[in-house]
Amino acid sequence: MTSRRDSIKNSAVATGRGDDGTTGLLFGGRISKADPRTEAYGTVDETVAALGIARVELTDNGLSDLASLILHLQRELFVVGAELATNPEHADRLVDGTTRVSEQMLASVEAELARWESMVIMPREFIIPGETRASAALEVARSVLRRAERRIVALSASQAFGEWLLPYVNRVADLLWVLARAAEQAEHVAPTKLHG
Repeated sequence: MTSRRDSIKNSAVATGRGDDGTTGLLFGGRISKADPRTEAYGTVDETVAALGIARVELTDNGLSDLASLILHLQRELFVVGAELATNPEHADRLVDGTTRVSEQMLASVEAELARWESMVIMPREFIIPGETRASAALEVARSVLRRAERRIVALSASQAFGEWLLPYVNRVADLLWVLARAAEQAEHVAPTKLHG
């Protein structure tokens, strides 16, 4: 009879090492799955997944330029996750743009934000998400990323990160809000205002 341990040995995914409630860090070390660091990079991972839904919706609606940008942001958010998931003792092993957020990444997202802001009509009051499937998906991703940002701020009280990580996350969340408006306008739908 095959034991549970034997079946894990044959799995390409399950290792069993996390059965004790810990998870591995990049470049070694283990921490609790309830650790604030795990919560921070796990929430970034949720953002990447939520952006996957947005990308499918954008692709299905023929908005390939927006979908391509979302894919780029998903890839860059893996860099955010890598930096957050790194054992602080090995921060010297991080590489800008690959495992650590770089100044160039921030500059690039700021340029995208300026470009898209110049192409959309910006609402002058609070709006209620949900006019299109694509814009709603972008709003979900934005709100999850804002939660990640709060987790990162809380974590930064006790642990240091590169200087570009938090501004980058903040700017991407801003960009996602603008892209949600761009998705609505591409489908010729006006946002619902808070006070209609």
